[in-house]
Amino acid sequence: MTEPLPTIVLIGHGMVGQRYLEALAERGATATHRITVLCEEPRPAYDRVHLTSYFSGSTPEDLSMTPAGFMDEHGIALHLDDPAEHIDRAARTVTSRSGQVFPYDVLVLATGSYPFVPPVPGKDAAGCFVYRTIEDLLAIEEYAKDKSAGAVVGGGLLGLEAAGALQGLGLATRVVEFAPRLMPVQVDEGGGAALLRTIESMGLTVHTGVGTQEVVTGEDGRVSGMRLSDGSTVDTDLVVFSAGVRPRDQLARDAGLEVGERGGITVDARCRTSDPHVYAIGECALAVDGRVYGLVAPGYEMAETAADDLLGREKEFTGADLSTKLKLLGVDVASFGDAHGTTPDSLDVVWSDSRSGVYKKLVVSPDGVLLGGVLVGDADSYGLLRPLTGSVPPVAPEQLVLPAGVGAPVALGPSALPDDAVICSCHNVTKKAITACATLPEVKKCTKAGTGCGSCIKVIGQLLPAAADKGLCGCFPYTRAELYEIVRTRRLTSYEQILDGHGRPEARGGDGCEICKPAVGSIIASLAATLGASGYVLDGEQAALQDTNDHFLANMQRNGSYSVVPRIPGGEITPDKLIVIGEVARDFGLYTKITGGQRIDLFGASVDQLPRIWARLVDAGFESGHAYGKALRTVKSCVGQTWCRYGVQDSVRMAIDLELRYRGLRAPHKLKSAVSGCARECAEAQSKDFGIIATASGWNLYVGGNGGATPRHADLLAQDLSDAELVRLIDRFLMFYIRTADRLERTSTWLERLEGGLEHLRDVIVHDSLGLCAELESLMADHVANYRDEWAETLQDPERLRRFVSFVNAPGAPDPTVKFVPERDQVKPDLAVLTIGGAVR
Repeated sequence: MTEPLPTIVLIGHGMVGQRYLEALAERGATATHRITVLCEEPRPAYDRVHLTSYFSGSTPEDLSMTPAGFMDEHGIALHLDDPAEHIDRAARTVTSRSGQVFPYDVLVLATGSYPFVPPVPGKDAAGCFVYRTIEDLLAIEEYAKDKSAGAVVGGGLLGLEAAGALQGLGLATRVVEFAPRLMPVQVDEGGGAALLRTIESMGLTVHTGVGTQEVVTGEDGRVSGMRLSDGSTVDTDLVVFSAGVRPRDQLARDAGLEVGERGGITVDARCRTSDPHVYAIGECALAVDGRVYGLVAPGYEMAETAADDLLGREKEFTGADLSTKLKLLGVDVASFGDAHGTTPDSLDVVWSDSRSGVYKKLVVSPDGVLLGGVLVGDADSYGLLRPLTGSVPPVAPEQLVLPAGVGAPVALGPSALPDDAVICSCHNVTKKAITACATLPEVKKCTKAGTGCGSCIKVIGQLLPAAADKGLCGCFPYTRAELYEIVRTRRLTSYEQILDGHGRPEARGGDGCEICKPAVGSIIASLAATLGASGYVLDGEQAALQDTNDHFLANMQRNGSYSVVPRIPGGEITPDKLIVIGEVARDFGLYTKITGGQRIDLFGASVDQLPRIWARLVDAGFESGHAYGKALRTVKSCVGQTWCRYGVQDSVRMAIDLELRYRGLRAPHKLKSAVSGCARECAEAQSKDFGIIATASGWNLYVGGNGGATPRHADLLAQDLSDAELVRLIDRFLMFYIRTADRLERTSTWLERLEGGLEHLRDVIVHDSLGLCAELESLMADHVANYRDEWAETLQDPERLRRFVSFVNAPGAPDPTVKFVPERDQVKPDLAVLTIGGAVR
């Protein structure tokens, strides 16, 4: 008789609980144990670290940390919205709220923490919230719809995120912090002062050194204000309490497990409680060093420790690094090691620039050992400084805090770190483990480094090997970006000039290859207006450089026919234009399909039919949708505030304006965009190369998104932009991408490869750190001023029309191999079936 598998019951399914399940799976324990998970919330584990991103467009599904199919693959029974309510340690059972009883051999408590709400009068009034779960955020969003002012009690990490969220909802926002400075745990007085100046410059009101005495309510019982400890009263419609958290240990207390005097389930170095059959991990646990850790990285380490101990492996958790790097309200804040200088005889090395809001402090010992530090406003060096903690840096401490251009140059990079330096603190990954990999995707897959908070990505990129020969192909020793600069600065307008003047010696005088010809053709097309060249891609030598689809300004389909996609800016179309499309499709026998880009695709045209189809469409006011080119495809939109009761901006107008501005823009790869009229994100802007989401104060701009086979959510580049600011930043972004990307590189891949990633991009196109912005704007202005519709240009030139024939020697003859059969009241390709010896091949 087969012995039943031992049973693990996990109570709590947050980030740490999910990491515990993953640790079990990685160690093969899911095959040798039955696992049951009791989750209090109505959804699986999600990313609380980036919870605030919900207000900038992320959906609850986007925040999920549970891979699709993970539970089924590993045979894990997940019970949502059914929290544990009682533990019977003698019987080794857990009873849930639904009344189900779950036996266990091993019990793991990952119950997390709960928000602390000060016991002040009015704390339970309508309009008072905490900031902890997705449900909390949904409730705040709904309540804030008709409100004008909000207040946050607590100026720590989560409090400032909550303040940013309220401001993003259009509320005049204030922060009340009892301590004398913001983020008192992470930053010192100087860092707090720099942070305060920057945050107040963003329009937030900050009260430090005062507490909340009472939440004032109106006659309807709803929040109307707050009374503070200094005797002042402030008006507010909504209060968010974010004054710290407390470990959720009541279930353990009721079960008789040992807990700390100030809370937290007592555990040993292996994360075992006072009951050897019960573990506790994450924020509910009181570690052996007497701390309750509220950061995700220590929680992950505890999860791995508990998983190892279950399997008899040697691993202990005796404490953790409390280093953090965050971006709060757009401000970089980081602290590491002994940030407050509590070590006896420690010394401070400080750089402070009040004008720019930058504050840097390093704490060193008398013999030069780096003990810790605080970085506010500029935390680029965090990834290098944190691993150096506990050692004597190879350069003087003051050189590590001085900005570029001040003092002697510092030639110090990640290569100076020892092999055992921890680069990713979220997953405890060393430099040695990272340098064993060749690419960033390999690092993420093999070590998980870079998949947590993301603060280590820049250093990881610097540690990975560079490719030996970066040449575009066998014809050119230069990258596409370098060729772009050669073409732009030397004003070259022909492929022959470029190959003979700048190709590899053995390639000069030749015909080039199928890699470099379309790449160079795209560069010339994108710069045509600036260079004074013809922007028509089928003129002269340019025609020979184009990909198959560009040869006939239409997409070739599998039976040799072509599809025609007219531009429908923003997805908006009149009934009359819809009728024209229908009549064209009917008259030419075309298959019609509404695309995901909010336009209509007409399939089944022969080469000789293309000009006649275009003529009908152009006469009706249509133009090329560039579905065939590496160019802007579409700018999708929802209906926005014009029709939708949730819309806060006119998304259709903005989408139309953007699509008409960037139409025909040739790029290293296709470009897609979308504009959503509110945070509900119906246009799916975060899956686009550049996406725009409306806010009550303007527009949020996201970049580097991608759908398709390798989806990537776009990153937030800038918030609350005016129309003019938005267009200016998109101009710069697109031209910088066109200028620096590799051949056939989507913006998502380009952004991940770009040294410095999003922060470098923001420095370049928002803050103009390279002094390029005026030039990028000029390049875009040239494109906009010189745009011509390729279909209309073709129709106006009889010589250009001559290429649109199936057979050069029989111009009027159709291709007899292009045939169709009926299907669902339309047509589909009639594909020849090749039979050999009676068998279908």
